[in-house]
Amino acid sequence: MNKPLTVGVIFGGRSGEHEISLRSAATVLSALNPERYRAVPIGITREGQWVAGPAANEMLSLGKQPCRHAARLPEPSAFRLPSPAVILASLASVLGELDVAIPVLHGTYGEDGTIQGLFEMLGIPYVGCGVLASAVGMDKIVMKQLFRQAGLPVVEFRWFSRHAWATEGKTLQQDILQQLGLPVFVKPANLGSSLGITRVDDPADFAAAVALAERYDRRIIVEKGYEVREIEVSVLGNEQPEASIPGEIISGSAFYDYADKYSPDSQSQLVIPAPLTPEQTEQVRHLAIRAFQAIDGAGLARVDFFLLRHTNVLLVNEINTMPGFTSISMYPKLWEASGRPLPAVLDRLIDLALARHAEKARLARGLPPETAPGS
Repeated sequence: MNKPLTVGVIFGGRSGEHEISLRSAATVLSALNPERYRAVPIGITREGQWVAGPAANEMLSLGKQPCRHAARLPEPSAFRLPSPAVILASLASVLGELDVAIPVLHGTYGEDGTIQGLFEMLGIPYVGCGVLASAVGMDKIVMKQLFRQAGLPVVEFRWFSRHAWATEGKTLQQDILQQLGLPVFVKPANLGSSLGITRVDDPADFAAAVALAERYDRRIIVEKGYEVREIEVSVLGNEQPEASIPGEIISGSAFYDYADKYSPDSQSQLVIPAPLTPEQTEQVRHLAIRAFQAIDGAGLARVDFFLLRHTNVLLVNEINTMPGFTSISMYPKLWEASGRPLPAVLDRLIDLALARHAEKARLARGLPPETAPGS
């Protein structure tokens, strides 16, 4: 019998989606086959400290509590990071034994390419997208620009920096609303779980929406509001990705915000499969794979779409490179409905991570011998 792979499931982190990460990690840990894997829970506290053993299990226990409040988005001065020496010491103690890592981290400082870069430097195979795709998937502005360049249909949008708003805010607001109309959605360029987002129906509320968004990012994106159905597709694979059957989210509020996603009192509904025509189903799955490939995705992603109610036009809204794995999350539910239960999905993701790592290991480093200096 082969020795079980040591799999580090990494969770928590410094983002506003800390609690959701805990819940996702608990689901992943419970679904890993103990005959194939030795699962090692590894937590990252809100202050950036890496912990394992009892401290990690204590963090996980907090994730079993229902989310009855808005996400805690830390103020910039709310904590002091540990010293680099402390962080490096904790990293060495918890990462050295891993065969593969599953970074179940949502949002900034984890899903955005930062931890992926760490694993690349350490030579540790990891589940999910690489540095580039993770960073692009987190940045709504660059993501939409790449989608548009790849010929994908996207929502109409504008963006600006905090500095531009401070120097020409009134002109920007007037110009943007003249182009996009109302309603619009004002968002920080980098954040997830619908955090920091405001739907603006009145021009008088635009500045307050920007003030909220710019607390969490220096770049702001404003998207045109549409009358839509929200469709989601799960993607799995590396060079030959597969798309799940699509599902539909019927929001219980003005839009699918954080409380509507995770509160136990949420009135939102997940409809699987989405009630679409065969042609629409084929189109949305095709576009999901194209979006995944446009950012050089690997492993997994969830692609979110808007289906315009009056025209049935499909628009790619965004891609999520580390979607939730909670008991109510769309990613595992869509694959289960497509015939792949979560343990099988995790098996596939680990195999994909190891295959991608082996492929990278075969790449040349430096000049060929015949062109090296002194040859």
